[in-house]
Amino acid sequence: MKTRQHQSNSFLSSLRELKPASCGLILLGSAILAFGLYHVHSFSGVTEGGVLGLTLFLLNRFSLSPALTGAVLNLLCYLLGWRLLGHTFILYSAVAGGGFSLFYAFVERTQPLFPALAEHPLLAAVVGACFVGVGVGICVRAGGAPSGDDALAMSLSRVTRLSIRWIYLFTDLSVLSLSAVYLSPTQLGASLLSVILSGQIIGLIQHLPRKQT
Repeated sequence: MKTRQHQSNSFLSSLRELKPASCGLILLGSAILAFGLYHVHSFSGVTEGGVLGLTLFLLNRFSLSPALTGAVLNLLCYLLGWRLLGHTFILYSAVAGGGFSLFYAFVERTQPLFPALAEHPLLAAVVGACFVGVGVGICVRAGGAPSGDDALAMSLSRVTRLSIRWIYLFTDLSVLSLSAVYLSPTQLGASLLSVILSGQIIGLIQHLPRKQT
């Protein structure tokens, strides 16, 4: 009974520690991410690494629905993040994930802004990487993870002390190497360029100098 009450008090304490400015930044990052994934990735054929890429691989090879595999993989990543990064991380991640879902639901009702990018996969890879890198980078810098692979990268960076940009590179390349069984060479090359650039942008944003208070 005492343990349950202590956990409840700890959670409420973490809830009170949430900063409005950080929540605002996380929502901004989620909006940028949703905009890029819809207007660039969804129409260009450029895929991503991480959990998204792994769910597509499992669908292609084993006919497992991304609705199921995505939920399981994201849950495992968030549980790892909770153990290593704490309650506040989970709360900020809930803001990031919820914000992303809401913003994506909004933007998918709009007309595509860059339909011509489908004919230029390399350009789509660069533009898409900028949206993903900036959007996720803002969320990660503020302390939240909009998806499970972001939580995994933050956790592994904490454990290994490696820069998050190299963690993203390793995990994304691992998933893309599996995805080579169903992606065309052009799609694979464009996706590879996109995940490398987005991971580096995330790392750069995370390590920008912070204002001294």
